[in-house]
Amino acid sequence: MDRRRRRSGALALAACLGVGAAALAEGPLPLRAVGWTNPKADVAAVLTTEPTECYAPTDALRAPAEIGRAAFRTPVLLGGQAARAGLSCESCHRGGRGNPEFLFPGVSGAPGTADVTSSLFSSHRGNGRDDPVPIPDLSGERARLKVAPQSLEAFIHGLVVEEFDGREPAPAVLTGLADYVRSLQPQACPPSATRPVSVSGLLDDVDRATAAAVSAPDEATRLLMIAGARARLGLIDERFAGPAFAAERHALRAADAELAAIAGAVRSRRPEARQRLAAWRERLSPLGLQLGRREGQSLFDPKTLRTAVEGRLPEGAS
Repeated sequence: MDRRRRRSGALALAACLGVGAAALAEGPLPLRAVGWTNPKADVAAVLTTEPTECYAPTDALRAPAEIGRAAFRTPVLLGGQAARAGLSCESCHRGGRGNPEFLFPGVSGAPGTADVTSSLFSSHRGNGRDDPVPIPDLSGERARLKVAPQSLEAFIHGLVVEEFDGREPAPAVLTGLADYVRSLQPQACPPSATRPVSVSGLLDDVDRATAAAVSAPDEATRLLMIAGARARLGLIDERFAGPAFAAERHALRAADAELAAIAGAVRSRRPEARQRLAAWRERLSPLGLQLGRREGQSLFDPKTLRTAVEGRLPEGAS
């Protein structure tokens, strides 16, 4: 769960924000998403809230769509430069929707746009031109999306292996991604358009990814689901920055190390791998309780994150 670090300045208000901010004062801001968030926006507000998910799979689609949901949130799916930067499908389509503040250097034009033929990410589709287009809301009106539902598998396959130079996805992953997008419907949007980014929300993603791993039909899919769970643990880990959160980071990294060991057992085709994964899931609830006790002092807290971001943005960025 290592995270690329950014240079940081001093936190002017750290002393008055309690343990969380004080712990962060000596270290860099670790949130990778800052690197693709419009610095002229209220970065802290953007990164402590997320769109609610307009997700309503049918009974027939639920199992494959859960595989797709986890893959959608997994940088490993895209591979190449995107994965190294920490980008997943969800980076552009937060909660399966859009991201009006997405601004990736060399890939975006205006905020909320991306160049899908950028040579930065693709050796197949890179055309050497700067031609970003608006990022669509995948939960919006079907008629506004350029891909027909029956063509999603082919479109997503091209996106993964050509637009991002990713590896060939397992058939169950490709089917799951298409079924996940099919399950995003405007009529399924919750009454509230946003919700807080939280430990419980990210651990729910972890739980769903590992549940999908337990029932996955093949080794490649199971490994991607485990990678997805580890990626979400990483997003929690980076918000518990600083020495004051040593116990929380130790617990997170121990959980991650066990998932890595389980992935090794899957690769070795050891018969106990699935049972170990099921047992690992049972320990998520105590982990959530431990993390929840300190969540309000961490970078999950909007005030703490705002102070941290303001101390690290270039002068004049906001």
